[in-house]
Amino acid sequence: MENLLEIVNHFAIHGKVKNVSPFGNGHINDSYWVQTLSGAPHYVLQRINHQIFKDVEALQNNIQRVTEHIRGKLAAQNTPDVDRRVLTLVSTLDGKLYHKTPDGNYWRVMLYIADSQSVDAVSPELSYTAGRAFGNFQSMLADVPAPPLVETIPNFHNIEARLATFRESVKANRARRLSKVAYVVDEIEKRAGDMCQAEQLHRQGQLPKRINHCDTKVNNVLFDNDGNVLCVIDLDTVMPGFVVSDFGDFMRTGANHGQEDDENLDNVYFLMDIFEAYTKGYLETAKSFLTPLEIKLLPFGAKLLTYMQTVRFLTDYLDGDIYYKIKHPEHNWQRTQAQFKLLQSIESNYDAMCQYIAKNL
Repeated sequence: MENLLEIVNHFAIHGKVKNVSPFGNGHINDSYWVQTLSGAPHYVLQRINHQIFKDVEALQNNIQRVTEHIRGKLAAQNTPDVDRRVLTLVSTLDGKLYHKTPDGNYWRVMLYIADSQSVDAVSPELSYTAGRAFGNFQSMLADVPAPPLVETIPNFHNIEARLATFRESVKANRARRLSKVAYVVDEIEKRAGDMCQAEQLHRQGQLPKRINHCDTKVNNVLFDNDGNVLCVIDLDTVMPGFVVSDFGDFMRTGANHGQEDDENLDNVYFLMDIFEAYTKGYLETAKSFLTPLEIKLLPFGAKLLTYMQTVRFLTDYLDGDIYYKIKHPEHNWQRTQAQFKLLQSIESNYDAMCQYIAKNL
């Protein structure tokens, strides 16, 4: 393991380091809390997973552009305590946004936001707050000047690309599991044409790509100790996309009564109260920059992202579990079934979702 203190010393931090210790429970990057002495700010040190984020320079440039744009908006609004309202990247001593060690690892440092917390439990009240936070995040970034941000994970939410990979996996049948899952393959293909409509509308010039967060889980909103929103965090996947994808990603995770990999499919169903609360908050802060078509398609986003995750889990199951970490040999199949059950529940609530949106247009 690399010397963490030595790595920290490559960055332009203030104060003397007292301790560097593991921090958080992220699944992608390795994070450490950098505690300093004498009242200096504390920091977060992260080893960037460059197997997933292959262009680290583009990744860091994206985050810098986004955070500096938000910082400018907050300053223009005379927002107090700006350093708690947006993430702050710390440059290296030679002015770079990351440090690469001799063994090929990439590291970055951010200012630690003290007296803050994230939460995992979803409620209607919290969903409303998260909706406002993510809507405000997109709203502040709606006028970021050209050029577009880089796709840190190319085709991450591109269902046409996901289906192309899926069909290759079905054809190859590498793990010899196709016969067991054939009925879900058929269900996926039955919906494929409808699910590609966002990409088609984009090519027709009707649906814009905007700056998306691309991981809109409730635990990516940071709160102060009184429960007030501070800022949106975990910006690695901030990149161009359809707003329906960000909206749908929250629905897939936050409005599911069950777990993403629930063994008991009776637990898995869509929660309309979460949908309504998040939508209300989201439209309060995002409506000003969205087109009528984008707003109309928000319920479609819930279907799209749940369908996409069904496709991704089943693809990995057919390939022999080479992408997602699994707890047992049938884990990806269990995940697939749970996501497909959620998709069916969203479909049964779809008309009600559209009616709710129509009332709020």
